[in-house]
Formats: sequence, structure tokens, C-alpha cells
Amino acid sequence: MNMMFSRRRMLGSMGVLGGSLVFPRWLLAAESDDLRAIAQEAWIYAYPMLMHYQTLEKQLLNPAAPEYVGGFNRFRHYSELYTPKNREIVTPNNDTPYSWAWLDLRSEPQVLSVPAVDKDRYYVHQLVDQYTHNFAYVGVLSTGREAGDYLIVGPDWQLPTPPGIKAVLRSETEIVMVLGRTGLKNAEDLPAVRALQQQYRLRALHEYTASAAPIAAPAIDWPAWDSKSGLGPSFIAVLNQLLTLCPTQPSERALRARFARIGIVPGQAFDVDGVSVETRQALIAGIADSQAQLQTAVSQVRTTLGLFGTREALHGNYLNRAVAAHVGIYGNSVEEAFYTGSRQDNQGQPLQGGRQYRLRFAPGQLPPASEFWSLTLYDLPDRQLVANPIDRYCLSSRDSLLADADGGLTLLMQPSAPQVQSNWLPTPASGAFTLVLRLYGPQQQVVEQRWKMPAVEVVPA
Repeated sequence: MNMMFSRRRMLGSMGVLGGSLVFPRWLLAAESDDLRAIAQEAWIYAYPMLMHYQTLEKQLLNPAAPEYVGGFNRFRHYSELYTPKNREIVTPNNDTPYSWAWLDLRSEPQVLSVPAVDKDRYYVHQLVDQYTHNFAYVGVLSTGREAGDYLIVGPDWQLPTPPGIKAVLRSETEIVMVLGRTGLKNAEDLPAVRALQQQYRLRALHEYTASAAPIAAPAIDWPAWDSKSGLGPSFIAVLNQLLTLCPTQPSERALRARFARIGIVPGQAFDVDGVSVETRQALIAGIADSQAQLQTAVSQVRTTLGLFGTREALHGNYLNRAVAAHVGIYGNSVEEAFYTGSRQDNQGQPLQGGRQYRLRFAPGQLPPASEFWSLTLYDLPDRQLVANPIDRYCLSSRDSLLADADGGLTLLMQPSAPQVQSNWLPTPASGAFTLVLRLYGPQQQVVEQRWKMPAVEVVPA
């Protein structure tokens, strides 16, 4: 998973009881129990969109932010190995350096061009709409290893496809995020990764066709975002502005009509005057209900199956969409990558620094991935890489691992170096930690849940 911005602190400081809570006067006559239920549904619906907007605000709207990408329709590439000193994202990996871009499709489409790559090189561009659906992919698993030009269009674009375009990728929303990942074999591979990233190209359609530029779309009135209060009742005001860029889908018409009862209407100002005590309590309670619902669902997550994908793949499960945004927003669809892991050992106890563990894959039971797999260790609760004497933060199928005598594979997790270090993943001397196993190009047995990560075993002292 790509847990790009921490949600733990966010949910810990939502403060739904704070601030001035005022709602449209026409809510005064509504039944409080019904309002409470609507508020709960609406908050779960809005949560991933708000987290997505938090990312957009840092990367696109705030030039002073370290995450700033430089504006619409351009890539920013990250081409350095992550270390424990890098703490701007959670659960970072050194498997796939990122390339980020945000597209504005209101006036015209954008063309994503990719180069041809060798058979041992993995890359992918994940296209995400404002609902956080992974609506399309360009990469070795989805479109192949040949060079190609791909047209990314908004919901209303209907003009003919220009010559040379391999595929048209249609978004439900006018603003699209592109998250590129390029497979990194080892530290010596960084120059090759950087060279490949420079060949990823974005062009406006008129540049691609050498035609006149269209009339520019008007500036967007982006809402102000406050990370401390933004997930309280003020989420409605922010959501209303975001929805102006998100046409209503037929499957959501009834839901949007229901949400309108608490003032969720695209483009509508959210006036906070004249709310009764009863209505105030109902709305606050509904938001609190949704936060508790989300936390319970998050605690039950073991894999990412059913959490990421297209609108069709999620089957209208808005709670799963919210869980995905919390545990690792921008995780890949299962056809591209699968994420699992563990925080507990085979005795049901939390993984703890200072102890010895092993993870053994029996013969024929290595992680079934067509590209590669990796196991990474993170501390808890911060989910960051852990400093160690050999600067090793993961073990991977790309490493020179020593197989067991029977053809299986045993990985060792402990603070001190074993006699043979090739299969050693250093652990902290103390404190809780978690392990994340990533499979790029998971095989069908993973998707069908016929393969599971083995338990992390305690090694007797």
C-alpha cells in the first residue's frame, strides 16, 4: 500500500465536538435520527475524497509544501531511496520510486506517452479520479512493454480519437491524479530508473496534434482545508465545492438526493446559521458514528482485496473505499499489486523489537508474483522505516536470498545479525513493528484467496 499521508493523527484529532456548528434553517424540521444516519453515510462517502483533496492541496496548491509538484499537467519524479530520515509519507517503499502528476481535463484531454521497456523492467501509471477510483492503468501489466501514447479524457469529451493514440482512458471527474511507479532493482539501478522517468511525457491534446489551443478553463475556486477541523461538520462545505468537479453518476442519484437533506449540494454554500440543539446533536452523533465505524473496519483489515479498484470493482461499498483511504490511500488494484502483512506472531502477540522471528515459505509457496515481491518492516504506530546497522529495510525476490535445503525460503527478523545475513531483515531493539508484503503482478491464486502469507513464527530463545 502507498500510505501517502498519515491518517492516524488525522482521526485522532478530528474534533467533531469543536467549532461553531451551524446548519441551514430548513434542517430544523427534520427528524434527528434520520439526520444522524444521513450524516454517518455522508461522512463515510466523503472521507476518501477529502483525504484525496488533502493530497492535492499539498502537491498542487501550496508551492511552499515539500510535496509540491509544480502545477497541473506535469510530472514530478522521486528518484532517491527512502531511509528512516524520510518521514513525509507513511509506509514508504524502495521498490518503486514515484512519479506524480495532476491533470486538469476541463478544456482538453492530456496525452500520456511512455517508452518501450525491457522484459525485466516493471513500471506502471495508476490513474485516479476524485472519488479515488483507480479508473485506468498504463504499464507493463495492463498495456504492455511497447512505447505508446494514451489519451486521458474527462467525462464529457466526445471528439474523434486522433491518429497514433493507443487507447482512450476516460475519467468520471475533470481532475485526475497520475501516480507512476518504476521498479527499482537495487541502489545501483537508480540511474536507469531516473533515465526512464524522464521519458514519461504529458502533453495537452493540442500540442500532440499540433493544432490551436482551446479556450482555457476558468480558475478553480479551491476550498480551504484545515486538517484539524476538516473532518468535522465543516466537511460538507468542502465536499460541496469538490462535487462541482464530479458529475453525478446514475448509480448515485438517490444517494445524492438523500445527502441533500443535510446540505450536500454541489456548489452550494454551507451556511451554519440557525441550527437547533437537537439537530446539532444528531449531526455530531452521525459523524462520530461514522468515525467509530471506520476505525472498527480498519482494525479488521488483513489484505487489500476489495479495497482498491474501479467503481465497478468496489460494487458501491463506500465503507471499503473509506477504509482504503485510511490504511493506504492510492493502493493499487489487485490486478496490479496485492498487499498483505502482519502485526502479530503465530501466538497472537504483537511483533516486538528485541525478539527473534522467522517467516518461512514452504517449497512451491513463494509469493506468486509475475514481477517481484518484497517484505518491508515499519515501526508502530508511525509506520516508518527503522534505522539499522546495514541500512537494509526490506527483503525482495530481486535479492540474492539463500534457499532452504528443501527448496523453501526462510526470512529472519531479529535485531542482531545471524551467521548468514542474506536472509536477514533487521528489527528494532525495542518497540512494536509491522511487516508489509507486496506482490507486484499477483497471480490468480492470490486474487482467488488460494494463497496466503504464512504466519510470522516466534523463534525460541
